[in-house]
Amino acid sequence: MTTASRLKSVDFYRKIPRDLTEASLSGAGLSIVAALAMVFLFGMELNEYLSVTTTTSVIVDKSSDGDFLRIDFNFSFPALSCEFASVDVSDVLGTNRLNLTKTVRKFSIDPNLRPTGHEFQPGPATNVIKHDEKVDEESLEGAFVFTSDNFDKYAHQFPITAVNFYAPWCYWSQRLRPSWEKAAKIIRERHDPEMDGRIFMGKVDCTQEGDLCRRHHIQGYPSIRIFRKGSDIRSDHGHHEHESYYGDRDTDSLVKTMENLVASLPSESQKLALEDKLNVENAKRAAPSAGGCRIEGYVRVKKVPGNLIVSARSDTHSFDASQMNMSHVVHHLSFGRKLTPRAMSDLKRLIPYIGNSHDRLNGLSFINSHDLGANITMEHYLQIVKTEVITRKDYQLVEEYEYTAHSSVAHSLHIPVARFHLELSPMQVLITEQQKSFSHFITNVCAIIGGVFTVCISDTVALYFYQYTKLWLYTCTIHYLFPCGFR
Repeated sequence: MTTASRLKSVDFYRKIPRDLTEASLSGAGLSIVAALAMVFLFGMELNEYLSVTTTTSVIVDKSSDGDFLRIDFNFSFPALSCEFASVDVSDVLGTNRLNLTKTVRKFSIDPNLRPTGHEFQPGPATNVIKHDEKVDEESLEGAFVFTSDNFDKYAHQFPITAVNFYAPWCYWSQRLRPSWEKAAKIIRERHDPEMDGRIFMGKVDCTQEGDLCRRHHIQGYPSIRIFRKGSDIRSDHGHHEHESYYGDRDTDSLVKTMENLVASLPSESQKLALEDKLNVENAKRAAPSAGGCRIEGYVRVKKVPGNLIVSARSDTHSFDASQMNMSHVVHHLSFGRKLTPRAMSDLKRLIPYIGNSHDRLNGLSFINSHDLGANITMEHYLQIVKTEVITRKDYQLVEEYEYTAHSSVAHSLHIPVARFHLELSPMQVLITEQQKSFSHFITNVCAIIGGVFTVCISDTVALYFYQYTKLWLYTCTIHYLFPCGFR
């Protein structure tokens, strides 16, 4: 026996000689049905192979972004001045950070939320403001008393007008009063308003001249404003261009500041030494041009229950809680790293419902109407859940934070604030993208083709068996009825 013959002896697929095969209409019909079935099942299997399925599970938070959470925000407060607007964060572990400025920007806005100028610069922080230790009762009447009737007249008459907006009940106003009165008396003696006419110092009692103080966006007491002749423009939506003084409040500092302002009027050569000039510039900067503020930026907080608070804050000013209005508009509030538009579209394709709750507060307004009364704090309770999506594409990990929000108002015994309570869930949702492997697809395709072909062959054999059985039964019946046969 040759090698070829030996190989042929182990053939699993032996051929039937073509002379022993015969085509039939029933076999052709069955073959067409089998082919259509194969194509249909192959198409379904291919569609399932190309489609992506997801599995969702809830696990303990194992965030890859560490122990801190980034909060991006953009709020508008139509009745809170950028001069005193403060962003604070606190948590249950005792963290308490006040007046964050490194990652927070402020822009003055009018009551209609329209910007009124460039970014508000808070200037260098001063921890301690000096005041006079001894009060000289004889010098307590030196500043001119401004009212709504005479303010514009004097503000437009003198090149420089320095005004102390105060409230008699305010502790800081009481401490400033003797220094301001004494400084005003000294400046009047050195620069007589009638003879010199370059500077004029006065004061405004905001409890008596409420309209005048509101017109100049006074929200904290005392507020020292420096007006320059011709710079107070009120025709453009009520904007005011003037400066605020935030330096020391003792008599010597106030007199030195006023002398520097006077010296700057005739010529640059008459200014004081560079050191004194820098001290004045640090203590004096542009005042808010409107009474509202847009606050945007981000903060990082620990992943524990805590608060994000926007309030009016100053270590050297007092506030009238009954006049504070913390109405605000939430333009944007999100948690975690920002997703690119492409990543978000991929997530929407993968999971249609994801991303629908990460912007629940965006575009909503929370207004303190007169019906609610005074001392109203705006509170938002946010429950935050992290969702991680592991995509098959490059095995990319996408993280997103979604939250639910419930808002309310409450009467406060202290200065009203806008408070965002943060409750972070210790659990996270894990969504994994899954797709069938190519080997599984090929195996199923082979099973479809082989199975359909085998079933069709079985149907053909059964058909022929049925036909031969019917013929045999017919023959047996004839022999039984006519044992002698036909003649």
